[in-house]
Amino acid sequence: MNKNLRYIAILAIIPLFTAGMATEFFTDAEALKGSGVGTSKYGSSTNICGLQLCSEYPGGKTAWEAEKGKDTVAPVKEEKETMMEKETMMEKETMMDSEEKITEMDLGSVLRLSRANVPATIPMHQGYYNSGEVYFIITDSSDPTHADIITKNQGWQVELAPLLKNAPDAALSKTYMFTNGINGDGVHGFQGEVFTSTPAQADVYSALTSHVHVMWNEGVTPRVLDSEEMIMEAADNDEVILTEVDVILNMPQIVWPEGQMLVKEDKTLTDETPYGGGQVLDIDTEEMNVTFIAHRGWGPDGRTIYYIVTDATPSGPADMMGVVSAPTSASLIANSAAVDLFQFKDGIAGTGPLGFQPGIAAGAPGDANYSPMWRIFMTGWTNPSEAQVLETIDDLNAYKESGLINIGIARPMDSDHIVNCPFIDPFQ
Repeated sequence: MNKNLRYIAILAIIPLFTAGMATEFFTDAEALKGSGVGTSKYGSSTNICGLQLCSEYPGGKTAWEAEKGKDTVAPVKEEKETMMEKETMMEKETMMDSEEKITEMDLGSVLRLSRANVPATIPMHQGYYNSGEVYFIITDSSDPTHADIITKNQGWQVELAPLLKNAPDAALSKTYMFTNGINGDGVHGFQGEVFTSTPAQADVYSALTSHVHVMWNEGVTPRVLDSEEMIMEAADNDEVILTEVDVILNMPQIVWPEGQMLVKEDKTLTDETPYGGGQVLDIDTEEMNVTFIAHRGWGPDGRTIYYIVTDATPSGPADMMGVVSAPTSASLIANSAAVDLFQFKDGIAGTGPLGFQPGIAAGAPGDANYSPMWRIFMTGWTNPSEAQVLETIDDLNAYKESGLINIGIARPMDSDHIVNCPFIDPFQ
């Protein structure tokens, strides 16, 4: 609250404070009178005449009543009463004016969550694309076994997202994993994964990857295979066996032969740091980690969640946030592999991506319906000046049924809108 606002608030409180003091004073006086501690000369039992006792008035009560209509003490009393009434009215008007000013300032219109934006350092892995190096992270797995294996190997939690198994082929890219051969940084402890696309091939790239296990045959001397072409050639020569695996991983690429994710220029994080200008604070290929901005929001039941943003479609929102554009994700718009995330376009100002209150997700890590792929819905208030803070899916449903909010699917650039926002624990 700024100084002017404090001043207005104080003005509004003064009349109430004064009235409270007066009430307390007269209550105490009556208590003293009743207890015999002291009585007023002008108490109700004195048959008061104006401002004097009738016994003190020349001619007594009869004379005072005869003079009552003349310019004597009675008009003085009336004048004082009129002045008191005017002062009371002025106080009321001041209080009303102050209350109106406070309403106009809308004291309750801003919600600032603490630690709304925090750094999240995530381990990177090194793989290959077309003989070039790729650095990537692994945040989610459709399979609990792979989630546990990768979590243990990288020392950082991979979330279980069973819904990813429902993703259509159009939303996936293929990745090769080695189950034996040359020791390395791969998921299973051998050479790094081989990708079939990078963000430079935007029409086919996806952070969601289906998997093919590569196993060297006995009697064959393993070597590093760093492209799909080399893997297929080795398979044709019966050097390796290829096995498709029913596992989907979320493996966003951070660095690839043709480029890397945008690194934010201003690395100072505050609770008001805007979403634009990049989601990455640092990329360290020597220490093998990347630091993202983790944004705070609400899970379906009001629990605190944090998420990072790695890619999105269409290109407009992706460019605004400074993340990879992934058009293939649009195929998830009506697929159960994507879950609903509700963002606010007006109402309570706050730390959400559009400058209003933080969003609410329909699922969170540990839930059967959690997924890192989010179908965005925009929430608007019928009367934004009457907005309140909503924290749960139940809140959204109740306010929508009451006609207080409107919810509609987001279609920036008149296109299907999906964002890859893995929910993470930035403090692990």
